[in-house]
Amino acid sequence: MLEIKYDVAKEYYPRPMGRARKDGLHSGERFREEVLLPFFQSLKTNPNQILVLDFNGISTAGSSYLEESFGGLIRKNGYRKSDLNRHLKIVVDDDLKELITDRIEKYINDAESKVK
Repeated sequence: MLEIKYDVAKEYYPRPMGRARKDGLHSGERFREEVLLPFFQSLKTNPNQILVLDFNGISTAGSSYLEESFGGLIRKNGYRKSDLNRHLKIVVDDDLKELITDRIEKYINDAESKVK
């Protein structure tokens, strides 16, 4: 599998927050539409890729940003938890694991349970 690395703090913003674009420039909706969706759409021609999202270097990530980014892929774009598990890898230091990784997993699980 080809790994495509994306440093969230450097390439997006070190304090991403907000659900919708109207909430600010660094919202979950914008991240989903401009970062996550293009990657998942590229899987149609290059299915052996993994997007490695490096969250180290961020000072915080709002819950609405994380839910809209990752839960939104399932709720709004029709992807499945298995798609996200297969093609996304979250990299984060242990001190941010609860803030980032655990929340992302919860939002993905919640979204998947609602679309069944």
